[in-house]
Amino acid sequence: MNDYLISILLGIIEGLTEFLPVSSTAHLRIAEALLQLDLHDAFWKMYTIVIQLGAILALPVYFRVAITRFLASFPGGERGDRTIITHPLSLTLLAFVITAIPAYLLKKQIGQNLESLTVMAWALLIGGVVMWVVDAVCTRPRTDRMEDMSVLQAAWIGAAQILSAVFPGTSRSMSTIAAGQTVGLSRSAALEFSFFLSMPTMVVATGYDLLKTIKPHPHDASDAAIAPLAMNAHGWVVLAIGFVVSFIVALGVVAWFMRWVRARGFAPFAIYRIVVGVALLVLIARGLL
Repeated sequence: MNDYLISILLGIIEGLTEFLPVSSTAHLRIAEALLQLDLHDAFWKMYTIVIQLGAILALPVYFRVAITRFLASFPGGERGDRTIITHPLSLTLLAFVITAIPAYLLKKQIGQNLESLTVMAWALLIGGVVMWVVDAVCTRPRTDRMEDMSVLQAAWIGAAQILSAVFPGTSRSMSTIAAGQTVGLSRSAALEFSFFLSMPTMVVATGYDLLKTIKPHPHDASDAAIAPLAMNAHGWVVLAIGFVVSFIVALGVVAWFMRWVRARGFAPFAIYRIVVGVALLVLIARGLL
């Protein structure tokens, strides 16, 4: 397939799946297997980082008004009932730190799981079941707005997100949304906090991957380097296409998903996860992936 078409396709997949609770990592790995690509190749490794950056950019663009409002109201909050510890920005940072430290310590295990489609298939399947049950059971939220979250709620969501780091296919948004609902957040509040938590999490994770790709550790043969300045015009165009497509699609998905969740639940996404997980396990068992 033409590199430009591959770039458009992968950009669409990244934009569609990064913030939906279906796991972008699993979908990119599935696409890699079906298209017979090697996303560990130096160039395509850089490409996956670039399209993640495109998706990340969609969040501050969409939430620019809310971010400005939170910054202006720090630390007391809009109603003056928040503190430097309980302000939404502080709670986002708290959840991020709780996730980041164990994820960094477990990076070797995470790297091994990223190679396994079987792990991703089971994560999709089990995560789908959990999400469906949680969405059906947790129907009486105590916290309707992200601005009213507590420290314990944020800490629990951060701890739950560790699962998505250790077991690719779980999905950051799935783990944070389901965790939020179990501690009394409404669907929209859980989703909004999931998006805010994604910003520092993805920036740091993607930045770390970018650093390893550009300047790999000399004793780690698994790190492939790429010198961007040595790329030709074709390579830069492929990267640019993926970045722009991922950003545009992700921006549309975030806007649509926020509207969807306010009126409906997460059951369709849970069902989709279960179907894809089962299909993957069948294909793996038959040796087709």
